[in-house]
Amino acid sequence: MSTERKFQAPPSLNPYTGPWDNEVVKHLLRRTMFGAKKDDISYFAGLGRAKAIDQILDTSLPLPAPPVKEYAVGNAAMPDTLIGPGETWVNDPNNDGTIASYRRASFKKWWVGNLINQDRTIRENMCIFWHNHFSTETNDIGNAQFVYKHHALIRANALGNIKSLVRAISVDPSMLVYLNGQNNNKFAPDENYAREIQELFVIGKGVGADFSEADVKAAAKLLTGWRNDSNKMESYFDATRHDVTNKQFSAFYGNKVIAGKTGATGGDIELDEFINMLFANSEAALFLCRKLYIWFVYYKITPEVESNIIVPLAKIMRDNNFDVKPVLNALLGSDHFFDAMNRGCQIKSPVTMMIGLLREFDVKFPTEDMYATNYGLWNQMLSYFTNLQQNLGDPPDVSGWKAYYQEPGYYEYWINTDTLPKRIQYLDALVTSGYTISGFKVVVDGLAYVKKMAAPNDPNKLIDDLSAHILGIPISASHKAQLKKDILLSGQSDDLYWAAAWDLFISTPTNAANTKYVTTAITNLIKYMVDLPEYQLC
Repeated sequence: MSTERKFQAPPSLNPYTGPWDNEVVKHLLRRTMFGAKKDDISYFAGLGRAKAIDQILDTSLPLPAPPVKEYAVGNAAMPDTLIGPGETWVNDPNNDGTIASYRRASFKKWWVGNLINQDRTIRENMCIFWHNHFSTETNDIGNAQFVYKHHALIRANALGNIKSLVRAISVDPSMLVYLNGQNNNKFAPDENYAREIQELFVIGKGVGADFSEADVKAAAKLLTGWRNDSNKMESYFDATRHDVTNKQFSAFYGNKVIAGKTGATGGDIELDEFINMLFANSEAALFLCRKLYIWFVYYKITPEVESNIIVPLAKIMRDNNFDVKPVLNALLGSDHFFDAMNRGCQIKSPVTMMIGLLREFDVKFPTEDMYATNYGLWNQMLSYFTNLQQNLGDPPDVSGWKAYYQEPGYYEYWINTDTLPKRIQYLDALVTSGYTISGFKVVVDGLAYVKKMAAPNDPNKLIDDLSAHILGIPISASHKAQLKKDILLSGQSDDLYWAAAWDLFISTPTNAANTKYVTTAITNLIKYMVDLPEYQLC
């Protein structure tokens, strides 16, 4: 994939003033949500650009209910008897390792359910963005209550203040476990989190990120003394383990000296000064805006994009004290975001691809009261993600998934000789046979989908509408003509062949032979479309 692109106009954060049609709405939804449901396209198309962006960035909608105990249903021998079936376990301080493993699995299934049932906002996407940014692994953390608490922190602050979020993450129980913060003490300062908060979370490690090893060592001393209480499910500061010496930072941070503090509040005071120092550095806003740009727009940041998009975004971020919403409002509503060259240029992540298919075709799941069945079905989707190298909840390491940081490939790392055949296999399975748990089948209902189209008896219009809805970039007219002839017309040349078959299906669905033909043709058409390279793009 070439990274050299010619934009329609110089990159600009000027508000987009072009046509507000289905094409631009689909682009917005594909990048901010997971897939573009037809109902959502119609809804946002009716709002106009400004109101649509406001809706996407709305933080007033209620948070989802927490995960529940679904793993003991029908199995009396299963542990965790203090929590009843269907009740949440997140507030129960249980330290049993076996129970923790069931609860971690429950959390990950629940997260998949949130993706499938997302509201009309960017929140679910931002949860994965921050999960990748502040990468942790549930298996390494172990404690399921810590895992949920970490996620809840990210979810509640997904569109909030980045500076406050970094501060909270620094003493979050999961992060203290994952990067050894709970073992960091004055006798043996641990540099793990001290390095990553600068290199991965706030400053970066590219050109301009000139913090030193001395800065890492000073930060490690400053962060000593924080520990976890698994019974109270929270972290706390132990002043007896804290290094109270002064912490000298380099010229990169203005030769800042953070004076050592004693007493019960010493850790908080020093941490606040440290966070203020990090975010006062001009590299912080630039680094964070680049991360947002790569996630929502494209992985290649040219000098022109740096000067015309990143630098102004960083100013917006600083002017708003590191609130993320004004930054996203400017970026997502800009001419540059909607430039034709920025559409269909990302390779879908496994989560985007699989959840997108479920939502695009409005695949049905059980009602909310059938929680055990739903969790089982969500677990199947989780296994698809994992096999496609995006294990939700367990990125490969502290840097997150390679697709969002590793040069030169970035998104291309999602596609390899192992994952590409599996992508097609899993998509085909959802379109054709589906999968069944407890008697409930999850499968694309192609006929129900096509019936909602404007003119399903017109083979040309049907293929146009289907490809326009689900493909990241258009296919040629000749390609569509071949699809029509081979699949809908069964080798015939007259469009009336399909029109007659569809009309007979609608009027006389009991005609078994015709109904089978129509059903097979629609299934094969959808299957062919989702197997195209163009479906892998968004």
